[in-house]
Amino acid sequence: MENYEHRTEVRKKDKALLAALAIFAIVVACIAIVGILLIKPDNTVTQGQADCDAVRVSGKLPGRVEQLFVKPGDYVHKGDTLAKIYSSTVDAKLYQAQSMQNAAAAQTAKVDRGTRDELKKGAQSMLQQAQAAETIARKTYQRMQSLYEQGVITEQKRDEAKAAFDAATAQVAAAKSQYDMAVNGAQREDKMASQSMANAARGSVMEVQSLLEDQYLVAPCDGEVSEIYPQEGELVAMGTPIMSISKLNDMWVTFSVREELLNDLPMGKEINVTIPALNNKQTKLKIFYIHDMGSYAAWQATKAYGDYDSKTFEVKARPMETLDNFRPGMSVILKE
Repeated sequence: MENYEHRTEVRKKDKALLAALAIFAIVVACIAIVGILLIKPDNTVTQGQADCDAVRVSGKLPGRVEQLFVKPGDYVHKGDTLAKIYSSTVDAKLYQAQSMQNAAAAQTAKVDRGTRDELKKGAQSMLQQAQAAETIARKTYQRMQSLYEQGVITEQKRDEAKAAFDAATAQVAAAKSQYDMAVNGAQREDKMASQSMANAARGSVMEVQSLLEDQYLVAPCDGEVSEIYPQEGELVAMGTPIMSISKLNDMWVTFSVREELLNDLPMGKEINVTIPALNNKQTKLKIFYIHDMGSYAAWQATKAYGDYDSKTFEVKARPMETLDNFRPGMSVILKE
């Protein structure tokens, strides 16, 4: 009788335990179902970075940085003086080029001025003498011709007078040529050569002056001086960057996006983002650039079959409003 009551008691406890387990399982299942219905999966978060164009300021003049007129963080406007470069070598070359230009100009003036007055007067005298001799020779020949026609002199005497007249005529032509050369000055070729030398000297001066134009470097655009490379007193070569200017008035945000997510980021779309550095400020950006980042930015497939390598694209978006204190390098969060 006692064994029967004991077994009955055990069965009651087992049923109670099974009932409790069943109730517990039902409660857990209900909680799971409610959790699945209420809990939503997290949105995809893409982090970008603010950026802008930076212009490197450099010049053609090699020399020493004599003075810097700005420092990093200064905001400059287009045309502001930034630095001064000094080169004693270029100054010496300018002096040399100017001296050559003066010498060439003097030579050109001499050629243009022509022959000196003394030589002109001498050539004129020689021409007058030749003309006087020709006049005498012509009269002599005319008399001899008349006498020959009268039979007074022989033909040889007449021919000798004719030869003397011809020689006098030729002498006049030669004297006239020398006089014309003295009056006209140098030949056209000489003048062209002299002018070419003067132009070459003038070009040398202009070349050195073009280098000296970069003695004072000026800002090519509005922006903030982000970095200065050399210090005052350092030597710099031709074309060496002196400083960088960031164009803060034209900033954008760059995102690296896997290609399967590009469908949600088409060109021209407006997206909502958050900027943690500006007290989690929320603003809108507009996509204006999408470009493949190349094979080096590909996500490799982890499965041999049924998957593919996903490429990464660079997506750029520009703020649709002016953002105070928005600077390059700040993180920007995009939630999709």
